[in-house]
Amino acid sequence: MTPPAILIAGIGNIFLGDDAFGSEVARRLGNLHEWDGVEVVDFGIRGLDLAYALADRCDVAILLDATAQNSPPGTLHVMELELDAVGGSDDQATPLDAHSMDPMKVLRLVRSMGGRVRRVVLVGCEPADVGNDEDGRLGMTEVVEAAVPQAISIIKSLVAEIVKQGKQHCQLIAGKDG
Repeated sequence: MTPPAILIAGIGNIFLGDDAFGSEVARRLGNLHEWDGVEVVDFGIRGLDLAYALADRCDVAILLDATAQNSPPGTLHVMELELDAVGGSDDQATPLDAHSMDPMKVLRLVRSMGGRVRRVVLVGCEPADVGNDEDGRLGMTEVVEAAVPQAISIIKSLVAEIVKQGKQHCQLIAGKDG
């Protein structure tokens, strides 16, 4: 028995300031090779690619994104998301915008495709400035940049917890079979 497949997915537009948070965290995590069975991918704004990855090979997803929750800029949020509770009908799963990504639309698309990710966790950061669609904004603000190492620590803790739970679950199943 193997522990669950874990996908850590960076989401964001690097041309819109703090919206690059998820992509930057994924880029930095991608340089760490300490986890078996864990894949780190910067999906950027490629929602369809993320939907297929979630539907195909993922038991647990950790989504990394800038998320406005009316908190001070740089505040990190860890939220559990449920595929069955993402709202909307399966008809609303498409179309995905080629220039931005809405994780909730992606999750609706996964559900409409018959995908069943067992657990989805969003690690988000409150943005300070995402620029605008016309002019953009290269580079994250200092406060969001400063939150990246803490986000990496949170993600490492989440992965350790998920892997530990997966191993315990596999041992329980093996014990029942044997």
